[in-house]
Amino acid sequence: MPIIEFPPVEIADEQGLLAIGGDLHHDSLLLAYQSGIFPWPISQEYPLAWFSPPQRGVIRFDDIQVSRSLAKFVKKSGWTISFNQGFLEVIRQCQEVHSGSSEGTWITDEIIEGYFNLFHQDLAYSVEVRDEKDQLIGGLYGVSMGHFLSGESMFYKESNASKVALLAILSVVKRNQIPFLDTQMVTPITKSFGAIELDRSVFISEIGQLFTQTPIEFPNTKIPVKDLLKSF
Repeated sequence: MPIIEFPPVEIADEQGLLAIGGDLHHDSLLLAYQSGIFPWPISQEYPLAWFSPPQRGVIRFDDIQVSRSLAKFVKKSGWTISFNQGFLEVIRQCQEVHSGSSEGTWITDEIIEGYFNLFHQDLAYSVEVRDEKDQLIGGLYGVSMGHFLSGESMFYKESNASKVALLAILSVVKRNQIPFLDTQMVTPITKSFGAIELDRSVFISEIGQLFTQTPIEFPNTKIPVKDLLKSF
């Protein structure tokens, strides 16, 4: 049964933990994101937890940065990118790659099922990065609800592949004049693209109108990576 109400975000603890339990029905996830909340399993004991951190990472439309080194790499690259052509493969690769990290992965089988169902509701997306042999070497997935876009997780098998995936979704931000990409947290990679932190109250006040906008139409053909720079 979908979640019909979350606790007020103001009662979240200092790490942002707000609630435990519930399900990942697409209506539950839609309500969560509309409320400034996202799921993040934290342990086997607490397989489904909901967070609304006091500071939210975003990359604003006007603040997007592309480093000289990445731009130089992209100009010479023979890779291609696509959207929504391999969602399940991308999220499973994210799970596998992060499972081998010291922190482990928050992408449980339940998360995969929940976001794959969300994808079938046209409320989630994926970016695929492929090399010259058409092998998947990187990717990113997130939610796409109206003009609200998030980046949930990404992976790479070749250097710069996850950066290229992030550059690809930021090209969608630019092309559609979306105010910002929700990155949830600021990491070294997102910071290199211009990510900043917003106070939770500011973030929530700014997302309301985004969910009522016309859903984004993603490109439906493969795009040479070097063409991404045309958006910036």
